[in-house]
Amino acid sequence: KNLIRFALFVSFFPKLTSGPIVQYADMQPQLEPHEFVRERVGSGMRLFVIGLAKKVILAGLLGTPFYALKALGPQALSVCGAWLGALLYALMLYFDFSGYSDMACGLGNMFGFEFLKNFNYPYISKSITEFWRRWHISLSTWFRDYVYIPLGGNRKGVVRNIINILIVWGLTGLWHGASYNFILWGLYFGVILLLEKFVLKSFLEKLPNAVKHLYSIVLIIFGWALFYFDDMSQLGTFLASMFDFSNGVLSHDAMVTVLQFLPLLIAAAVASTPLASKLYDKIKNYNWCWIPETAVTALGLLVCTAALVSNSYNPFLYFRF
Repeated sequence: KNLIRFALFVSFFPKLTSGPIVQYADMQPQLEPHEFVRERVGSGMRLFVIGLAKKVILAGLLGTPFYALKALGPQALSVCGAWLGALLYALMLYFDFSGYSDMACGLGNMFGFEFLKNFNYPYISKSITEFWRRWHISLSTWFRDYVYIPLGGNRKGVVRNIINILIVWGLTGLWHGASYNFILWGLYFGVILLLEKFVLKSFLEKLPNAVKHLYSIVLIIFGWALFYFDDMSQLGTFLASMFDFSNGVLSHDAMVTVLQFLPLLIAAAVASTPLASKLYDKIKNYNWCWIPETAVTALGLLVCTAALVSNSYNPFLYFRF
């Protein structure tokens, strides 16, 4: 009803190019005139630097071993080399996209706008259902509100519910690109979600947490392999290499990559969990907390700036979608 405010919602630059997908109903109350709050600007700056560090430092460094393995070609990879490549891509994509989302949310905070969290540590999930409640939350919410529920959701019987879920996940794949691998990727997760909902739910609940987590990580990593290759012949070759022992279990190249980048892999694995966030929550209410908080933020910005200056063009992976 107010063209100026709606134009602001549409063109608001932090979330314009790659999300998060902000619905007008969530942002409308915030379009009213609001007070400039210094603390919110400070928290926005910190969140922006966290996102920048995810992209420039973690995703950027993970790209080195990933592209080194990619250069070998899918046909030359050992089993562990193929799974390591898929794992590196999974971590790189997470830090790339969640980093962008954090930067967008941080910029929004600096201007007085609060966006809903788009990622909530998805790689700690114990099921694929939980994973999709934690990964790209704004996209899942959009498809739920504008496709799944209008189709009838789970209100029209089991058969219709199954069809609705497959439609949503087929469209989710198509949303990422008009390519067979994206549709296959979407239906892959759709089928797993159906199995968890109607077949595996009671069985999964009885498993130890470690087993459930391993189950989820393996399926997620395999899904990202489907996501990456838009050439179906290369996709087939890579999927075969994940289970083909003719090239060995662990090749020399894969072993060298693991040993060379082991500290980075450990740091990335820890950073993908809420460990640092929980530690911060324990100390943030102390009066002295602003000192290390400011120092770490400034140091992070300095390191990221140095990395950006020394590196070549390094676009966000998710810009293509």
